[in-house]
Amino acid sequence: LILMSSYVIADASEFPVMGKPIRIYVGFPPGGGTDIQARQIAQQLTQVLGGVPVVVENRPGAGTMVAANEVTKAIADGHSLLYTPSSTLTQLPHTLLAVKYDTFKSFTPIAQGALGPLVLVTHKSIPVNNVSELVAYAKLNPGKLNYVSQGVGTSAHIFGQMFAQQTGIDIVHVPYKGANDVAKDFIAGRVHLQFASSSAAVALAKSGEVRLLATVAPRRSVLFPELPTMGEQGIKGIDVESWIGFVGPAGMAPATVNRLSEAFAQILKSPGIQEAFRVGGVEAKWAGPDEFSVIIRNSYRQWGQSLSELGYKKE
Repeated sequence: LILMSSYVIADASEFPVMGKPIRIYVGFPPGGGTDIQARQIAQQLTQVLGGVPVVVENRPGAGTMVAANEVTKAIADGHSLLYTPSSTLTQLPHTLLAVKYDTFKSFTPIAQGALGPLVLVTHKSIPVNNVSELVAYAKLNPGKLNYVSQGVGTSAHIFGQMFAQQTGIDIVHVPYKGANDVAKDFIAGRVHLQFASSSAAVALAKSGEVRLLATVAPRRSVLFPELPTMGEQGIKGIDVESWIGFVGPAGMAPATVNRLSEAFAQILKSPGIQEAFRVGGVEAKWAGPDEFSVIIRNSYRQWGQSLSELGYKKE
């Protein structure tokens, strides 16, 4: 027998270890879209895995890096998982010097969980109804429009830079520390533009104080079928697909990875989760470990190419 912490494991490949909780780390505070999704999945995962406790651990900070770093240091037994947006693995390593993990060496891909495009949102006080009108208005008012993000190097910041560079407009970046403050100031009209997550865009739209102008995606989203993409409106290169998925520490046993991935497939394909995710602003979309590995690699390469063309330097 091998004694690890207070749990006795008869076989290193045994998973799950009954009585030992599975911890799903989320790099955001409680109450946001990613956190809610993780908790919905966690509740189902307990049942699918025969009663093993599953808890969500919120580790907000540093653009999700705090949670990511926590998982890289965990035992690779399947009981420590990271549920995180694509930016953690595919964008931040290109934009922030503070990233210490290696996307391909520090984690084990397990399953994609959801798709949710970023959405270009404007406050209703800005008299525009599409991207062309926004560009024209910004050119008539140089330096008077601002766009918000949750920090330098995040997706919202980079997309804002790409948008400004391609169209030749002058808009001011305003970084925030938390999504709640962004939402409050957006609804109040203190800020003007945002490349918001799909779940945040859905929540903002319910306020009646914003307009949704476009999605950032290669194709129209089933979540916003009437909303054209940035590409459809003439803005090229801003078409990186945004997803959310599960990874674990490097070195996880293939049998454990497959067991978890199959469990997530069962959960994510269930009508209840499909509907709950849709209402929350994302599309439940499972992909297994092999396909998910390819998705991560392709997203990583696309971000690298886009940022190189932008001339972006790590900060």
